[in-house]
Amino acid sequence: MLLALIQLPFVELHLFWLLFLLAVGFLALAYGGDLLTRGAAAVSVNLKIAPIVVGLTVVSIATSMPEMATSLLAAKDNPGIALGNILGSNLANIALILGISAVIVPLKVERRLISREVPILIGMTTIFFLLAMGGGFDRAEGLFLLSLTVLYLIDVVRGAKAEDTVDQFTEGNEEIARKTTKAAVFFILFGGLLLALGAEVLIGASVEMAMRMGASELFVGLTIVAIGTSLPELAASVAAVRAGHGDLCAGNIVGSSIFNMLLIGGGVSAYVGMDVRDELLLVEFPALLLLSCLLLWFFRSGHVVSRREGICLLFLYAGILSLSALSQFGYLF
Repeated sequence: MLLALIQLPFVELHLFWLLFLLAVGFLALAYGGDLLTRGAAAVSVNLKIAPIVVGLTVVSIATSMPEMATSLLAAKDNPGIALGNILGSNLANIALILGISAVIVPLKVERRLISREVPILIGMTTIFFLLAMGGGFDRAEGLFLLSLTVLYLIDVVRGAKAEDTVDQFTEGNEEIARKTTKAAVFFILFGGLLLALGAEVLIGASVEMAMRMGASELFVGLTIVAIGTSLPELAASVAAVRAGHGDLCAGNIVGSSIFNMLLIGGGVSAYVGMDVRDELLLVEFPALLLLSCLLLWFFRSGHVVSRREGICLLFLYAGILSLSALSQFGYLF
């Protein structure tokens, strides 16, 4: 049934079916990302990997797979969605998802994030911004971003302390710890399949709706697609917060934002390249850099992201989306 719907020309579908497919794409991405995250976390527990490494690498990469699948599928035919998805997902990670998580339960932040990872995030965001100012990302710059991904992974693993490994992560997550490696690998594979299907449906339905509404592919990527592909991060973060693992939530958000720029941005750029429209340099890129710096300030304020700060992030996200809409529709510049 789903495969038959995917093969239908989206232009021939009624608006009701486009909305239905949009919801199906969201659900497939969210459920697939959740399965992939659980499988990846179970593998990491079975292999006795430190919890901070799990949050910054395994869970971050796993929850970034919807962005990767969507961006790569959109790269050739709908390049605006690819870059918009990367920028929009990072804006959603830092402002929307962290804001919602902090409103549910104030987040305790591990010192390592303040001293190492968030400064790295700010540095990588600055590099991403500077490369974009050249008018776009070519294959050489994509390979450069991918090389930074490898260096970052090495830095995370080297900086982790082996003595903090399994007990802290499995506490409150006994269900994850009980999964066998075979079951976890099945979760990863099945989750990956759902991500691919969800990305295909989401792109087709959202692009067709954008064309009917007169919106640009870039704006759709910044909003609808970005929020949709960020659902796994939201699900993983809320689950971590409810289980009392605020550090895993914060680590996932920071790590996912870094991988969105380096791994996904680098992968798409090395694959086909990405052009950058001038208005992005005036609103979205500066907003992302500002949010990254604000994140460090919030993390340093008592090593806790409070409910008040979470509400502030949510208002900032609404404001950024409003400015983005005005810019993309030609009312701002």
